[in-house]
Amino acid sequence: MNKVILMGRLTRDPEVRYTQTNNTLVASFSLAVNRRFVRQGEERQADFINIVAWSKLGEFCSKYFRKGQQVGIIGRIQTRTWDDDQGQKHYITEVVAEEAYFADSKREQDAGGNFDATFGAMPDVGNSSSDFAVSSGDDLPF
Repeated sequence: MNKVILMGRLTRDPEVRYTQTNNTLVASFSLAVNRRFVRQGEERQADFINIVAWSKLGEFCSKYFRKGQQVGIIGRIQTRTWDDDQGQKHYITEVVAEEAYFADSKREQDAGGNFDATFGAMPDVGNSSSDFAVSSGDDLPF
């Protein structure tokens, strides 16, 4: 199983580019993810993790994510290699995002534009006025 769940702050705005072969949108950015434990007398350390988001998710990230925002990413780890123009081999490990969420507090979101949405989240079905609510009198197709 290859599953990664991260929460951290964007170190820069997402960078958008398009593939040469089929013009697919790719957004890339990095997250500063705090380590869980701090050694006594030391400052908290963070890992800087590269994230890649494709197509619609990449479009969402590029449109709504900004440097400094706290976000949650669910995805998978991927490694790849390539040779540069001088023939030197390069290796990279990155997280391919499958879901992206805002993780700032409501107060911080309100200060930044009052936008409250996630990409990849299920609709809220707890509200009885929801399109997805089923009352006991409804005929179910199963």
